[in-house]
Amino acid sequence: MKNLPPDPSRRTLFKAIGALTAAGASNGLLTACSRSKDVEQAGLTFAEIPHRLDDNHHLPDGYRADILLRWGDPLHAGDSPFDPANLDAHSQARRFGYNNDFIAFMPLDDNAGPGENARHLASDNSVRGLLCVNHEYTQPHLMFPGYDDGYKATRGVSAEHVAIEQAACGHAITEIEKTSTGWQPVLDSPYNRRITLSTAMGIVGPAAGDRRLQTSADPTGKTVLGTVGNCAGGKTPWGTVLIAEEGFGGAFQGDPDNIADPVEALNHHVFDISPANRNWGDHDPRFDIGQELHEPNRFGWMVEYDPYDPQSQPRKLTSLGRFEHEGFTLVCKPGQPVVAYGGDDDEHQFVYRYVSRDRYEPGKDSHNRALLVEGTLFAGQFNEDGSGRWLPLVFGQGPLKPENGFHNQADVLIDARRAAALLGATPMDRPEDVETNPVNDCTYVMLTKNKRRAVANAANPRPKNATGHVLEIVPPGIDGARDHVSDQFRWNTFLLGGNPNAEDPGERGAYGQQLPGTISPHGWFANPDNVAFDLGGNMWIATDGCESFGFHDGLWAMATEGELRAAPRHFFGCPRGAEVCGPEFTPDGTTLFVAVQHPADGGRSTFDKPMHRWPDNDPALPPRPSVLAIYRPDGKRVGS
Repeated sequence: MKNLPPDPSRRTLFKAIGALTAAGASNGLLTACSRSKDVEQAGLTFAEIPHRLDDNHHLPDGYRADILLRWGDPLHAGDSPFDPANLDAHSQARRFGYNNDFIAFMPLDDNAGPGENARHLASDNSVRGLLCVNHEYTQPHLMFPGYDDGYKATRGVSAEHVAIEQAACGHAITEIEKTSTGWQPVLDSPYNRRITLSTAMGIVGPAAGDRRLQTSADPTGKTVLGTVGNCAGGKTPWGTVLIAEEGFGGAFQGDPDNIADPVEALNHHVFDISPANRNWGDHDPRFDIGQELHEPNRFGWMVEYDPYDPQSQPRKLTSLGRFEHEGFTLVCKPGQPVVAYGGDDDEHQFVYRYVSRDRYEPGKDSHNRALLVEGTLFAGQFNEDGSGRWLPLVFGQGPLKPENGFHNQADVLIDARRAAALLGATPMDRPEDVETNPVNDCTYVMLTKNKRRAVANAANPRPKNATGHVLEIVPPGIDGARDHVSDQFRWNTFLLGGNPNAEDPGERGAYGQQLPGTISPHGWFANPDNVAFDLGGNMWIATDGCESFGFHDGLWAMATEGELRAAPRHFFGCPRGAEVCGPEFTPDGTTLFVAVQHPADGGRSTFDKPMHRWPDNDPALPPRPSVLAIYRPDGKRVGS
């Protein structure tokens, strides 16, 4: 893409954007989720790193990154070091999984152990805790020798390989601590465990027990083995972790057109189940829709589990709907219903909100654990004038009736995508992370891209959106007292991804005040994916797709208020072929954990001939997805 010299005229830039964006949305780039007072956010004074693309990860001067956990690392004392030539499913199920994504840091009280009030929710310990990490999917061509870079890249060549892949999916819980030599796992911790596709899970909420969740192995429809496609997630103030099931359809094989049941045939098409998917069904019949028609309906949910109790059973929350969950993040205010926000990570899909039936009561764990079981799911409608409303997905209301194929609330939740579309929710440009800033109490939607959009609208202002954008949802009220339960909201465009000097006006990014010097040549990015907020309310965006524009994916930090609102600074860069996921801060903000996923992926790169061998750079080891702990050795907050 040819770059043009910076345009000093903000008016000129917004004239170009205005050709694509309704006035209400484009003005949103200048108006903010403003606070009652203009409070200066924590300074982002780190030395910005440049755009580049090589085989290493990169940090600002004055920072250190510990390689904390890598694919195959043992999670238990006494287990042998990783040896890819001698890996089997049993061993993998005791080791760190593949393609790490979402990260939750759950602090541990120094005097607590399992069964001894380990939760200690008031703990703000930032040097000891549980690191809870998703393992989204596997790539056999980078995990095992003998694969080419074509069709077989997602298809195992043996039952043994498929079993190892299944054991490498799911989630890992590992105790970690910061010592005088840096961050490290605690391998003799009783908390350490894996959640895989063999882990028994309960099914709760309105769809539990429904006939569409019943299988030959589980005629009750209330128990399922495992979780897959685990992308982002969330945390609760009652000490549990939420993990999402996103790209679950790719784990199932079969031809929906050969299904006699037209409802399930359409349902399986919606999630791209096809004969060309992974061939797990060749070795595990439940992943073949010809043998287990309803098994896919038991995936695509949010999963809740207790990391502080290694004996506890995870549960799938059907109240939060079934779709390709990027994650769900919570807003919990004492005496009010819990509100959760999430996105369906696919082109032309929707942004969702959940409101609990009952109210959050701090300290009452047994009460609060029911809040995500009974409530109402809503889909977002983003109007052209910058207003919006949440549309309830409730059986019997509006079009959600038997004449449209909905016979109960279970049908509405299992087919949430179809229900949201019938209600008139706004199809979005691939909604990924949706999180609320705890400082200004506004909610931000990462919209990664949508190259299939033909007609733009205010909330999705670019056809064939290759670089993505971020929306800001502003509930009624003021900071700290916004009404997230209200069905009405305002919204604006926080930023547009892409090069602000791109030759094509339709591909130009828009950041901050758009004045000369607001961002450096390295401050722009494309394809926002995950998001986190630091103690000052600054936004940290992780990207997925910058390599298409000639530089690495990574992390960019920016203020959400003031003169530098939406003006990114480049903080972290990945090695080639990788994206960064799951940014997570310790409670004191002095450590930032990031997941580097699928390093060395792309082109003809394979286990036998990888483009590089990050992070070990050992000729005997393949490239390995890894979690890094980033901090300043002087103990100051990350970002300073």
